[in-house]
Amino acid sequence: MKRFKKLVISLLIVIGFVLFTNNSFGQKPSYPIDTKVVSTVERMVVPVQVPSTAEKIFPYELSKYAQNGYGKWQFGNGLSYQKRMDLMPESYSGSSVKKIAKLLNFFAITDIHLTDKESPAQAIYLGYKGNVISAYSGIMLSTTQVLDATIQTANALHKQNPFDFGISLGDNCNSSQYNELRWFIDVLDGKKINPDSGKKDDPIAGPLNDYQDEYQAAGLDKNIPWYQAIGNHDHNWMGVYPPNDYLKKSYIGDSIIKVGKNIFTSAGINERTIYVGVFDGNTIYGDVVGIGPVSSTKPVLIAADKNRRSLSSVEWTNEFFNTSSKPIGHGFNKTDAAKGFACYAFEPKADLPLKVIVLDDTQKDSDPSTDIHGHSFLDSERYNWLVKELDKGQAEGKLMIIAAHVPVGISDPDPEMGMAPNSATTEANLIAKLNTYPNLILWVAGHRHLNTVTALKSPDPAHPELGFWEVETSSLREFPQQFRTFEIVRNSDNTISVFATDIDPAVKEGSLAATSRMYAIGAYEIFGVAKADSYNAELVKLLTPEMQVKIQSYGKPIGQ
Repeated sequence: MKRFKKLVISLLIVIGFVLFTNNSFGQKPSYPIDTKVVSTVERMVVPVQVPSTAEKIFPYELSKYAQNGYGKWQFGNGLSYQKRMDLMPESYSGSSVKKIAKLLNFFAITDIHLTDKESPAQAIYLGYKGNVISAYSGIMLSTTQVLDATIQTANALHKQNPFDFGISLGDNCNSSQYNELRWFIDVLDGKKINPDSGKKDDPIAGPLNDYQDEYQAAGLDKNIPWYQAIGNHDHNWMGVYPPNDYLKKSYIGDSIIKVGKNIFTSAGINERTIYVGVFDGNTIYGDVVGIGPVSSTKPVLIAADKNRRSLSSVEWTNEFFNTSSKPIGHGFNKTDAAKGFACYAFEPKADLPLKVIVLDDTQKDSDPSTDIHGHSFLDSERYNWLVKELDKGQAEGKLMIIAAHVPVGISDPDPEMGMAPNSATTEANLIAKLNTYPNLILWVAGHRHLNTVTALKSPDPAHPELGFWEVETSSLREFPQQFRTFEIVRNSDNTISVFATDIDPAVKEGSLAATSRMYAIGAYEIFGVAKADSYNAELVKLLTPEMQVKIQSYGKPIGQ
């Protein structure tokens, strides 16, 4: 008997050791973050103005950033909450209202754009010398390390104010590749990450000193369940077109793809006049090679990699069942995933009448239309499903949040940001339908890489409770490289407030994530893009009398 007990104890020790050393239950991350972790309410990253005497450089000249003053930053004052009462009656002041109880706390990340920099199927040429910042910037060298720092920051915030869940709002991948998606899931699972592809590169000899080195990710705290929505980049080439046979072969081949000058037209995707370029992963600054007109550019061969294969929406969705964090599938169920239906609903807290409706509002990769596949889009199946879920939630007396990649009701001059013309409903009709559900409080989205809040007001002034808020969150790919927390509280007058807060990842000085911040700010300055705003807001929402009575017994009292 004693021998048996010793055997059992030894076995448990071995199992514990394996768990400790092979995942994030106890494994220390290779790249720890700053010890001070706060929101932008306390302090925020502020770019230092580039000297007027600085040399004008191209985005790819990374070695010249620091010496010319590009990409420098410092911490500035915090950003206070702007109290928004757009949805409330005109007579409402809210001046004496106090927060009474916390109902829900969650975080959202979006548009991570994890990038296989050595893939022959990116579109670097569009941003190599300027123009399209999302096609090229120096942060493409270390996107997985930025995600790892973001997850560590979420973990630290969780210790201060526990999250009920986290959610990714899509565009985990930059260009629908299998290895890009695996990096995403493995970072959140706390696995070892090899951010290299093709042949093994090591720009600087030794471990943990360049962007190609394998490292241990921290992993999301195992007590935080995380969920997933699908984005247009997750199942379309560069987010704009379903991969054709030429692209599918090029993904896993050794030749850099050739396209036309304008890939935003159906003709451009089928032209073969320009090499798109690729990073040389064996150089310190990821020098771009094999880029330019086919007529005057020497072809460059690279090491092929089968793990660069492009994923359909069915393949992409099913990959979330290959995970060690919870819940398995991260919201998707196997029956729907098998047919590429990426919509689902979940209730984050058993003791709270609230559900989250995760909506796939991207264009299908099977959609034969020749326009850019970056629109919002709902076919009949998804639209009918959404209405059914909203009807059910309203009938059951539950507050509702819609989480989707593409926002609705935005004011954007780019027609590609609107609803696809072949959608089952128009955007105006969709919003009109949403405005019939008083329990709908929030639509959260990404896609535009902006921190923006939109009030979708009730069409009936006599029933302001029919309005809802839409909150967009910026990309981890571009400055300001933030994610967002959402804390929903019950107020003393039984209204609710949503505190939407931007978070700067707490990168440690000298880390790859800190270098990425420099590159992101430098690109923002060199490209001359519009001001990248952060935005913290308290969003007040009126509930029906029935829901006001119902939620009085819910929530953890503030201060406890």
